[in-house]
Amino acid sequence: MVNGNHDVKVKDSTNHVVVVGAGPGGLMLASNLVRYGIKTTIVDDRVDKTSTGRADGLQPKTIETFKQLGLAGPILLRGVRIYDICFWNSSADTPLRRTGREVHYPPGVVDVEEPYILLVHQGMIEDIFLRDLRLRGVEVIRSSPFLSYSQKKETDALIDVECRDLRTGKTRPFKTQYLVGCDGAHSKVRKVMLGAVEHTESSKSAWGVLDGVIETDFPDRWSKAVISSETAGSILCIPRERNMTRLYIELHPAEAPISSDAATEEFVMWRAKEIMKPFSLSWKTVEWFGVYKVGQRVAKRFSDDAERVFIAGDAAHSHSPKAAQGMNVSMHDSFNLGWKLNLAVRGLAAPSLLPTYEQERKKIAEDLIDFDYGHATAISAGDPVALAENFTKNIRFISGVGAEYSENVLNVPEKNPKGGLRAGSLVLPAKVTRYIDANPVDIQLDIPMLGQFRIFFFTPDVKTACAFLDKVCEEIASPRTILGRASNAATVSYAALSPVHTEMDEFVQPQRYTGASKVFTYSIVTTMSKEDVEIVDLPQLLQDSCWTFYLDSVMKEPTCTEKWLGKLSEHEVAIVNVRPDGYVGSVGRWNAIDVGADEEAVRWLDTYYKGFLKA
Repeated sequence: MVNGNHDVKVKDSTNHVVVVGAGPGGLMLASNLVRYGIKTTIVDDRVDKTSTGRADGLQPKTIETFKQLGLAGPILLRGVRIYDICFWNSSADTPLRRTGREVHYPPGVVDVEEPYILLVHQGMIEDIFLRDLRLRGVEVIRSSPFLSYSQKKETDALIDVECRDLRTGKTRPFKTQYLVGCDGAHSKVRKVMLGAVEHTESSKSAWGVLDGVIETDFPDRWSKAVISSETAGSILCIPRERNMTRLYIELHPAEAPISSDAATEEFVMWRAKEIMKPFSLSWKTVEWFGVYKVGQRVAKRFSDDAERVFIAGDAAHSHSPKAAQGMNVSMHDSFNLGWKLNLAVRGLAAPSLLPTYEQERKKIAEDLIDFDYGHATAISAGDPVALAENFTKNIRFISGVGAEYSENVLNVPEKNPKGGLRAGSLVLPAKVTRYIDANPVDIQLDIPMLGQFRIFFFTPDVKTACAFLDKVCEEIASPRTILGRASNAATVSYAALSPVHTEMDEFVQPQRYTGASKVFTYSIVTTMSKEDVEIVDLPQLLQDSCWTFYLDSVMKEPTCTEKWLGKLSEHEVAIVNVRPDGYVGSVGRWNAIDVGADEEAVRWLDTYYKGFLKA
């Protein structure tokens, strides 16, 4: 499939996707694609994974994503959790003092299950993905820098990619349907794709970075701390795993600037001590030292005109490292793109689907740059009021849950929304009880992410809504609708191009969620008590999806139904379409006993999915 339009018969030696770059963004993409069964090659210019330094913080939404992928265990065990942020200031006349302390993700402002930043080394994140890929028979092709790609014409089925094998000095060719550059701020894929005009740039700043074990009497060393000296500059202090601390030290303060080229490890240590006075500071060990010289940049395009070549992560946007956003946003670029490529490769994507990657992720990159510019400026200025205001204003975005998409074919706003769900936003965390085994679960996490859409039916009374549910389920399972046709086509596709079975699948049991369809997981949520309803009361489609039959009976206010949709009337049925990446696609509501309501609901579902699927 090319751009959702042309069927391609892929030879055994041809890739569906070539990913350039084996940092967190590239590995997230490759891991997702391989899980979906897509033939993927990932190349990297380095001889091994990241061993020291680089990115280190996971935000709440990223932690949730790792949970949904079944990969969160090791990082939750090893990471350091930061729940608060402290602000310290000094001037020529006033010694260093704490000027404020805030809860990092205050309840009521940020609705997340994991209200903290998790500090873990980038190499640990890479290792989790590398192990996951290895389980599925895929290894990164190392020491192979990308050189170029070419197409004879845009309509050609395949792209020719060339890399250099540093071990032999020879050119290494690949053929692929899609190419994705996750190769960092100096991306060669971006340069080939966009030519001379690559990006816009707003500013540059330079900071020294030290990872090591420190000795200090500074009282907030185990909190995230912003320390600003009017005369010496600013420090961002972040606790790390293995008893380490990361310090970002400003190199260009107005009162005492220094060239970043002249910033030696010893000088940066000296400057850190000056900023921290009167508190003592010394290093027992230093694991990594570096100098960040990063401007706020966003690429002009995130894809080529044919939607065959894409860039993600630092290849598409870059910014300062001080807000712990880079690795998070990069991985979610890949998370957004992966499921779309899966549908495109399988011939299930309409031409409108792949353009939504740039539509959605370029907006997030621009929002990130706007935030980062204000954040970095406030830190450099040592202005605690401006910094606190910028932090408070952007706290939902920083956490990841505030990364919201505009209206497009995937995100269709409800005309009169009630409750908290909005098209283009993430589903909200909520507790429900799984009917089949009485387990209390988090509804946003319970269904594993297998590349499928989730369609939730909400009703106060399954029996009252029985006729409506029977008719809707019968129609969407039939080839009379795009949902039925896409499900049938996906059955054929997954039989020919199936994911590798791993030990993890023995515990996840994916057939529980894809038994009725490889494209859709169907679910029903009701406020009925378990004594009043049986699985056999459900339409056959929902009986086949019995592991996603939920009771909204967890004694917590508000209930899942109320939180997501507001209170439903006695005969009301609501349907929520959730995208494979956990974003709300659309919400619809009907009175189940109205004449023609079932036919209207079927048309509504058919129209939504026809917007970006084909079969």
